[in-house]
Amino acid sequence: SIVDPVRKYITAEVRIRVHQQMFREVVMKAYNCQCAFCSIRHLPLLDAAHIIPDNDDRGTPVVINGLSLCKIHHAAFDSNMMGITPDYQIKVATKLLEEIDGPMLKHGIKELNNHLIVLPKKENMRPDKERLSIRYESFRKAS
Repeated sequence: SIVDPVRKYITAEVRIRVHQQMFREVVMKAYNCQCAFCSIRHLPLLDAAHIIPDNDDRGTPVVINGLSLCKIHHAAFDSNMMGITPDYQIKVATKLLEEIDGPMLKHGIKELNNHLIVLPKKENMRPDKERLSIRYESFRKAS
């Protein structure tokens, strides 16, 4: 028999980053509305990702601390499954490279290992190499 699930709700106070919309707009414009990893151009699938997280004092909402990433690559980047060297090279965590899974892992992540990211045309909008270095060190320690 089918049991009806019990629905419960709570009211919560939420902290909203009011600067996030402006950050998204400048990052999307800099990257020409495409993922820096896979070049997908569907805006609903893209996020403005922080290189240094927003909750870190160094994680300012400026374009040089941002990347346009599709949702799968954003999640992989934030969880240190993928990283970017200070020379803009994509690295995939060893554990993922060794894993056998479906086509998304194979083609959407593993094949990007050692590729260069798509960069903004304007040099002053490209990811800050110092921030990438800090973040890449976190990736290396995690993988």
